[in-house]
Amino acid sequence: MMNKIDHFKSFLNGKKIAVLGVGISNRPLIRYIAGLGGAITAFDKLPADDPVLNQTRKAFEAEGISLEWCVGPDYLKGLKGFDIVFRTPKMRWDLPELRAERERGAIITSEMEVFMELCPATMFGITGSDGKTTTTTLISLILRQAGYQVHLGGNIGTPLLDRIDSIMPDDMVVLELSSFQLMSMRKSPDVAVVTNITPNHLDVHKDYQEYIDAKRNILLYQPFYGRLVLNAGNYESRSLSTDARGQVFYFAQNDHDLQEGCVAINGQLVWRSHGQEVPIIRSQDIKIPGRHNVDNYLAAATAVWPYVKPEDIAEVARTFGGVEHRLELVRELNGVRYYNSSIDTSPTRTKAALRALAERGEKVVLIAGGQDKKCDYTGLGEAIVTVSRKIVLCGANSELIEASLRREAAYKGVHFEDLVIRHCDNYTDAVNQACALAEPGEIVVLSPAGTSYDYFRHFEERGNLYKDLVKKL
Repeated sequence: MMNKIDHFKSFLNGKKIAVLGVGISNRPLIRYIAGLGGAITAFDKLPADDPVLNQTRKAFEAEGISLEWCVGPDYLKGLKGFDIVFRTPKMRWDLPELRAERERGAIITSEMEVFMELCPATMFGITGSDGKTTTTTLISLILRQAGYQVHLGGNIGTPLLDRIDSIMPDDMVVLELSSFQLMSMRKSPDVAVVTNITPNHLDVHKDYQEYIDAKRNILLYQPFYGRLVLNAGNYESRSLSTDARGQVFYFAQNDHDLQEGCVAINGQLVWRSHGQEVPIIRSQDIKIPGRHNVDNYLAAATAVWPYVKPEDIAEVARTFGGVEHRLELVRELNGVRYYNSSIDTSPTRTKAALRALAERGEKVVLIAGGQDKKCDYTGLGEAIVTVSRKIVLCGANSELIEASLRREAAYKGVHFEDLVIRHCDNYTDAVNQACALAEPGEIVVLSPAGTSYDYFRHFEERGNLYKDLVKKL
C-alpha cells in the first residue's frame, strides 16, 4: 500500500499542471513537480521582457526544465483545461478565473496546502497581524536548542514541499502562515499560535471579518490532541478559543488571572499551570528589546513547552539578536547608527518598533512610507513624535503618515510645524536626506508602515536596497 507521499507523486504523473506566480515559493515547487512527470505551464503577471522573469526562465532552461509560459497583464486568460492549479500565496482563491477552472473539474491548491497534507512530522503553525516572523523564528531556534531536527518554512525560511522526502516523523516543522495562505486551508497544524489580530491586508481581503476568518483556519482543523496558543491580551485572538478542538493555552503580560500558559509578571517570564509557576528568564535578560518581543517569547514558550526544557528557552532568549530586517543594525557612521526594519509593513508594526526604541531612550530620524493596506493609522503619529522630530517620507502612503502626524503630534506637546519632514521620490534620496538630518548620538531607522509593493517585489528587496545604500554612505 502506498503512503501519502508516494500516492501524491503517482497522482501528478501525466497531469496538466498550472503554477500561478513564479516567485520565491513556487520556483522550488516547479523544480519538484517537473521531476514527477507533470506537464507544467508557468503563469506570471510580469511582462515578457522583465529582466527578473527572463533570468528565471533561463535558469529553468539551464536545468533542463521545459515549461510553457503565460505572462503579462492578461496572463490568466490562458488558464483553461488544467488538472491541477497551484496558486501563489497572495492570490485570492475565489478569482473568477480560478472559479471557472474549478467548475471545469480542476483541483485548486497551493504549495503550502499540499505540504501540510503530506507532512509526516509534528507541525507548528504561527499566524497573526504582528510578531509572527519573530515568534516563528524563536520557536524554531528553541526546538533546535533542545536537539530536534527542525524544518522552517511558510512565509519564512524556504519552501518545503520539495524537501518532503527528507522530513522524518520525529522532526519538527515550523511554519509562518499568512492570511493569504490560510484563506483556503483545510488542514491545521498540530500546534497553532495566533500572536494577535488587528486590521491588516484589507487591500486584499474583502473586509476585516474575512481576514479574521482566514486566520481562524489555523485552528479549525486541528486534531483533538492539538495545542492552540492564543494572546489573552488581544480580543480577536482570545475569542478564537470558542472554535478550538483541542487544548487551549494563553500568554499575556501582567495577567495575574492567567491559569494555563506563559505570563510575564514582576519582571519574570514564568510558565503557570494548576497554581504552580516555573521561572524561565527575567525580562531584562532577553537580548532583543521591546515589550512586543516579550510577547513573542511568551507565545513561543507556550507553544514549545511540552517539547523542551526551560533552559532551552532561556538560552535562546539570552543569545538571539533578532531576525533580519527587524530593527537590524546595519552600521555606525560618524556617531550615527543605521537600522533596517523593512519588515514593518503596517502601522502597528512601526508603532511596536518605535515603542521599543522609546524604551531604550533613542532619538530617531525616521524613514517611512510604503504601499497602504487599508490599515488604521491611529496612534502612528503619536508613536513617531515620541522618538522623532525628523521624518523622511518615501512611499505611496506618505500622505496618510503625514496626516497622522498632523492629527496627533499635539498629543505629545509637539507642534506639527516644528517637525522636519522631507518627501523623497526614491530611496537613494531618502537615505541621503536622513544622513544629512542625523546628528551624532541619533539613529536612522527605516520602518515603512506599509508594504513594499509600491516600489519593490517584497520587503526583503526593500531592506536589502536600504542596507546597500547605507553601506555606501
